[in-house]
Amino acid sequence: MATTLSSSSAAAAMADSTQSLLKQVRSHEVSIAELSALSSSRTVYQKNGNIFFRTSVQQATASEKKQLDTLKAKLQKLNPAN
Repeated sequence: MATTLSSSSAAAAMADSTQSLLKQVRSHEVSIAELSALSSSRTVYQKNGNIFFRTSVQQATASEKKQLDTLKAKLQKLNPAN
């Protein structure tokens, strides 16, 4: 009985982690879509820690894509069947 509870709580924690990663992936996908709608000469501000830094659209898009790839890799590790 104790192993059933611990395995079900572990499954619930993994499901919560997966849901959190999916939300973050969706957030980065939306950010990339919004950045691609801006003109290339536009200046944007990117958050790094608690400070915003001025950068170009291309650099911000590249950073978002890198973060998206990292999150997708983490998600793939959690769900190897997908």
